[in-house]
Amino acid sequence: MKGIKAFSFLAVGVFLLVGFSNPSEAFWDNKFEQEVTKEAEAVKLVREVQRGGYDVVTTDELKAWIDSGKDILIVDTMPYEDSYKKQHIPGAVQFLFPIPDMEEWDTAETNGRTPDDFLELLGDDKDRTIVVYCGFVKCTRSHNGAAWAVNLGYNNVYRHPGGVFAWKGAGYPLDKAE
Repeated sequence: MKGIKAFSFLAVGVFLLVGFSNPSEAFWDNKFEQEVTKEAEAVKLVREVQRGGYDVVTTDELKAWIDSGKDILIVDTMPYEDSYKKQHIPGAVQFLFPIPDMEEWDTAETNGRTPDDFLELLGDDKDRTIVVYCGFVKCTRSHNGAAWAVNLGYNNVYRHPGGVFAWKGAGYPLDKAE
């Protein structure tokens, strides 16, 4: 019996060493390459946050704020009216037109929408918590929206970088518009 157990143990060990040697190396090589990509994305996000002067909120934190009844204005910056109608974070309002980068507001890029239109959406209370999101981390529409809110004098501005994809990925309910 000892011989069978020893043989089984040895066979499993050889199988693991030989059978998975190449996939294991590929896994580790790929893991290291993936880390370079993750690092670049993380640094890009941090630099956008620093440049924009706003803060960030995670999906779980935003859900907790909503559940607690915190007074929040949630701004959806998804690029199409249909995307907002199909799914958006509960309570969100849509600013449909692209918000330009921080250099200057170009009404040619925003279908004639002006900073005053954005101000009207954000409201008069400069201390209200504002959360801006788009679809996913790489989307810069949420950065532009948050940065412009800060530029327009709002004090409690957050970017939800994971956006609607992270919200959905966390299994939280989404609203639809008619």
